[in-house]
Amino acid sequence: MWEQNYLPVADSLLISALLAAVPIFVLLTMIGILRKPAWIAAVSGLGAGLVVAIGVYGMPTNLALSAVTYGAAQGLFPIGWIVYWAIVLYRLTLETGKFEIIKDSIGGLTSDRRLQAMLIAFAFGAFIEGASGFGTPVAVAAAMLAGLGFSPFFAAGICLLANTAPVAFGSIGIPVITLARITGLDELELSAWVGRLCAPISVFIPAYLILVMGGPKALKGVLPAAVVCGLCFAGTQFLVSNFIGPQLTDIMAALAAILGLVALFKVWKPADTFVMAGDTQGTLVLQKHGFQPTLLAWSPYLLLVMFVLVWGSPWGKSILDQVNVIVPWPGLHNLIMQGAPVVATPTLYAANYTVNWLSAAGSACALAGMVAAIILGVSLKTYVILLGKVFKQMSFSLLTIASVLGLALLMNYSGSIVTMGLAFAATGSLFPFFSALLGWLGVFLTGSDTSANALFGNLQVVTANQLGFDPVMMAAANSAGGVMGKMISLQSLAVAVAATGMARSQEGELMRFTFKHSIFLASVLGVLSMIYAYSV
Repeated sequence: MWEQNYLPVADSLLISALLAAVPIFVLLTMIGILRKPAWIAAVSGLGAGLVVAIGVYGMPTNLALSAVTYGAAQGLFPIGWIVYWAIVLYRLTLETGKFEIIKDSIGGLTSDRRLQAMLIAFAFGAFIEGASGFGTPVAVAAAMLAGLGFSPFFAAGICLLANTAPVAFGSIGIPVITLARITGLDELELSAWVGRLCAPISVFIPAYLILVMGGPKALKGVLPAAVVCGLCFAGTQFLVSNFIGPQLTDIMAALAAILGLVALFKVWKPADTFVMAGDTQGTLVLQKHGFQPTLLAWSPYLLLVMFVLVWGSPWGKSILDQVNVIVPWPGLHNLIMQGAPVVATPTLYAANYTVNWLSAAGSACALAGMVAAIILGVSLKTYVILLGKVFKQMSFSLLTIASVLGLALLMNYSGSIVTMGLAFAATGSLFPFFSALLGWLGVFLTGSDTSANALFGNLQVVTANQLGFDPVMMAAANSAGGVMGKMISLQSLAVAVAATGMARSQEGELMRFTFKHSIFLASVLGVLSMIYAYSV
């Protein structure tokens, strides 16, 4: 039995925290300064993590390697699983020529790049996030924008920025549900606080997207649409999260934003014109298609939504979960002892790997793709060849995802992630601000708000109680702050690059593009957390 030690170096929090952060520094240096591909940065960070876990924290080598394989397995399934099938779905529409009809149907609503970004990257992306999450919205929305003529770089960057507002309630509210289970706090109370933190940010995210795309002049031309989109989404997000719960928050908010924009398009159009860098809009010729061809073209995504809603419903999930296989991870499960302040009393650290092969959102996406292939008349041979092409396209992205999740779980089981959390807690009266940044850090490392809540949820509650803050609000700040780390997580970058067909060498450039926005938005949310903490 190995016991975690959260202050392994001279009993010093400062020195221990700096050493614990070495793998993160390696990641940022490799991808942000040396401009290496994400998979090289991820593998390098993982190597540094092993050195710190074994050399600094004294973690037995066999436990360290087992933690890495445990994380890698979770990276490949369910996260890599859903990303792979989301790309398959997109490539299916592309290979059959149906994506051209989808593109024309959206372009028929508006040809303005700013409005297309709001409609697809923000509103439609939020709907997909609410239905499935785990990288799907970035994969689908970025591919759609690239197909409409956006430069691959801007398509990826805009979708990464847009995929902030809905993340805390993604995949039928699973981040909030997980946070409630981890902390033992009331689910609706947590949902309400996450909504109160996220909704004010959601109001201006559509406008923020346009500012990034073209500056104040570009925003001025579509300000009515930005206002309608932001208010419809944020207002619905606030109401549903506070009075209904987390499960339908994103789906209902996204539908409100989509309907609001479509209604606005009927009576208003921008008076100016806007051309974005790298735009190929001039080469596109939009055609009108009948209702039936358009419905057929959209059928893969309609099937995706239907399958995922069934998969995510309480009755559907309860049935599908009956065939889950829970595997106590060999060489890790209950072989590590956690201590205070993560837990009140010494507790064995479980490591159960759930193989929810049928109830996973990726399986719903896979079935949607299979049914869509039949409806679209794709032969079995063509479909199998398509699966191979997507796997080849995704190979380095899957390696990145597996490596980063391996690092995240290694840091978790070695205790180094707790050391970093304690360093944030040492900020005292400023903790509400850094509480949000702790969630940001967790999502940057794991690529998942759900995982970040599992990592830091209890630590937030314990620290809040020690410092006299509302534990529900502080736990909610972890989830809300985490959404701003989504755009810079290596998994998200890998998904965006794969979906748009960008060169892997551009991953570092994409991270540099999103990093400043991530820091700014996380800081805004931190300030909002401070205001709530000292005024409510």
